Amino acid sequence: MTHAGPSRRAVVTTAAVAAVLPLAAAPRAGAAEAPAFHHGVASGDPLPDGVLLWTRVTPVPGAVPGSGAGPDVEVEWEVATDAGFGTVVARGRSTASGAADHTVKADVRGLRPDTAYHFRFTASGVRSPAGRTRTAPADQAEPDNLRLGVVSCSNYEAGHFAAYRHLAARTDLHAVLHLGDYIYEYGTGQYPADPVRRQEPAHEVLTLADYRVRHGHYRTDPDLRALHAAHPVIALWDDHETANDSWRDGAENHTPGAEGEWRARRAAAVQAYFEWMPVRPAVEGTTYRRLRFGRLADLHLLDLRTFRDRQAGTGDAEVDSRDRTITGRAQWDWLTSGLSASEARWRLIGNSVMISPVAFGSLPAFLLGPIAECLGIPAGGLAIGTDQWDGYTHERQRLLGHLHERGIADTVFLTGDIHMHWANDVPLNAALYPGTPSVATEFVVTSVTSDNLDDTLGVPPRTLSGIAETAVRAANRHVRWVDMDGHGYAVLDVTAERAQMDYFVLSDRADPAATSSRTRSYLTRSGTQRVTRADDPIA
Repeated sequence: MTHAGPSRRAVVTTAAVAAVLPLAAAPRAGAAEAPAFHHGVASGDPLPDGVLLWTRVTPVPGAVPGSGAGPDVEVEWEVATDAGFGTVVARGRSTASGAADHTVKADVRGLRPDTAYHFRFTASGVRSPAGRTRTAPADQAEPDNLRLGVVSCSNYEAGHFAAYRHLAARTDLHAVLHLGDYIYEYGTGQYPADPVRRQEPAHEVLTLADYRVRHGHYRTDPDLRALHAAHPVIALWDDHETANDSWRDGAENHTPGAEGEWRARRAAAVQAYFEWMPVRPAVEGTTYRRLRFGRLADLHLLDLRTFRDRQAGTGDAEVDSRDRTITGRAQWDWLTSGLSASEARWRLIGNSVMISPVAFGSLPAFLLGPIAECLGIPAGGLAIGTDQWDGYTHERQRLLGHLHERGIADTVFLTGDIHMHWANDVPLNAALYPGTPSVATEFVVTSVTSDNLDDTLGVPPRTLSGIAETAVRAANRHVRWVDMDGHGYAVLDVTAERAQMDYFVLSDRADPAATSSRTRSYLTRSGTQRVTRADDPIA
């Protein structure tokens, strides 16, 4: 995603580095040489018979993320049906080694479907905090519903992670879906220019040690740790887990030579990601995979960075080329065959960039530039967001045609990246809509903290956004609603009859105690492929 502001490299001073040391970065005087679990626990990728567990052990006080310091340590894990661990149903051992930044993953199997469990780790007699997780329903089960928290775009320096705190407090979620930009690669003050709080390392992350330190520093956030301890997280990546506007062979925010070779940087970012995230890679080095929730829903998780062609330039007719891909051939075949073969009532697609086309009509020039920063579109006014599916129009049309021609109904794209809430129909031909059918729907979640329209303009929310929202809806009849100002999260609830998204906004991203309120709800009823407003929130 393209951002303006101080866009290239920051000079890192010794004083700046010292000012943003991570929590527990150095041993306290008299600290015991005993393991610690400073970064919490996590779980992810639930299956009917299992779940992936995660933690990071600090074997000795100086063995901070990215340091390579500290001995290997044996770690025990256990899973119980009760919070007191009176009935332990699975246990095992692993080794936290410096080669994996002292992170530990346990792919636990043999559990019961659709069941809540508690888990914890132990190293040298020291116990981790306990976490709670949940398995998926059995493949042939008919669950009443699937309820997911939905988040995207959590820039540490742009604000506090209150959205995570509010989701962690909910007891009705089966999992949380993170749609990308879990971390950001920028140096301090690059984006945003005026940080709410400071990250570590202070410089832009380039090396394996850098990415490990950045992931580790994010996990010092209490709300992020609480989210991971409360719910299994299903995560895919977007661009900032490596570098802004990344593609197969490079990124906008990567300078070959001065910042090393792209393949080395990407390999470092990918290694750190899989070390630190509770993600089970289906294909080595990617995050595209599929999870099933009984016969109610299949969740297809896309990787739209690893295989894509380079983004086209402003006004470049190349966006319509038949040869351009955002998915890559293997992932395309996997996705389309999976959609065709699905026997679930709903096909949910975890989609890191927006698939709905967006035109901007007569949007005032003073608003087009700031919106371009959020959407990643050319500031000159062209209705093409080349980092979105708008930059790969032929492949988008092939996918929508695949859904239409094969009669694949009840497909919902769940999207992040653009720092705004949206509810869209996904038309077969947007220019003729509603004269042509809608073949899917799309719910887009805003950012946890990253800048959106009012932040970019430096004005209070709802000051100017109404003008932009009205212009966007006038030029795009398939856009049912857009909120260009709020930060927050969403909750998706899927039943046999409908899929509904409740959208929430925070009172102030700069306030660690920010409150949360529901702003709108939209749903799509089975068989309609259209979005309508829901008067009532999810029960």
